Amino acid sequence: MLVLRPARHSDMPGIERLAAESPVGVTSLPANSDTLYKKVQASLDSLTADVSFYGEESYFFVLEETETGELAGLSGIVASAGYNEPFYSYRNETLIHASPVLGIHSKIHALSLCHDLTGKTLLTSYYVEPSLRFSRGSDLLSRGRLLFIAQWPERFADGVVSEMVGVARDDGSSPFWDAIGQIFFGIEYHEAEYYCGVKGRKFIAELMPQHPLYVPLLGDEAQAAMGQVGPASTVPYDVLTREGFETENYIDIFDGGPTLHAATRGIRTIAQSRLVKIVDGTEGGPAWIMASTELDDYRATVVDAEVTDRGIGLTAAVRDAMGLAIGDVVRIAPL
Repeated sequence: MLVLRPARHSDMPGIERLAAESPVGVTSLPANSDTLYKKVQASLDSLTADVSFYGEESYFFVLEETETGELAGLSGIVASAGYNEPFYSYRNETLIHASPVLGIHSKIHALSLCHDLTGKTLLTSYYVEPSLRFSRGSDLLSRGRLLFIAQWPERFADGVVSEMVGVARDDGSSPFWDAIGQIFFGIEYHEAEYYCGVKGRKFIAELMPQHPLYVPLLGDEAQAAMGQVGPASTVPYDVLTREGFETENYIDIFDGGPTLHAATRGIRTIAQSRLVKIVDGTEGGPAWIMASTELDDYRATVVDAEVTDRGIGLTAAVRDAMGLAIGDVVRIAPL
């Protein structure tokens, strides 16, 4: 049985293994033990914090196969993107150039470095083992976080964003980075992503051009990569677009992948979720994503169960695996 739960320090071997497997563009999962350990500790601290308004908190989850204890995925939430430093994106803009004398009026696509999304809640650190791609497990890994937000809305912003890994070449290099970042930083794409994951994004403001970048001046390969989703992000992109996230306005500053955004209340899983009691039941019925309502022992899973006016019917095996009992309240949403 797959269960999503907060990461613990005892999970470090599995977390390090999965982080090493994750693609270069998943900046928030660097292959660095100290950074990952601090990430787990920050999550544990956030879970015990008394929060009345969201701020520096972050939450880090693991997807565990309960029968074996093996970890099969990672995902996270940052309560407020850029709380300690601006959260940079490129904003798509249209600039107008006109000359009445020549009778010319043109619209030019440009990219402007911005931190418009600073302060939004950020879905981050998503990686699932290849065997679980486009499965119930991959949905649980992403949408289990949304039930967490639904249960404790005071801990999160009124908008949610998520950066998708963009297009890369077969050798791992990024055509978008090579056209812009390489020129100003003088380092390779994988180095920039690693520095960002370990040292933060402050160096971006120090080195990136502050003036708009005219897209027609970029090479064809870089232009074609803009707003495109790479293979590493096809699963979370599929999940989040089904949730109602949109992609038009912003792209990632490193590889040009789309930055998805949505109003928190309008996200499908959050809007359709509800609280029900647990009653004794048999296996079978519609599929639900179900989560506990205890902050210090949050767990989420997928169940096939009947839901009636009395509550959701769960077998003893499911209740035991989730650490729940008859009469407990859980939050559910249709799978």
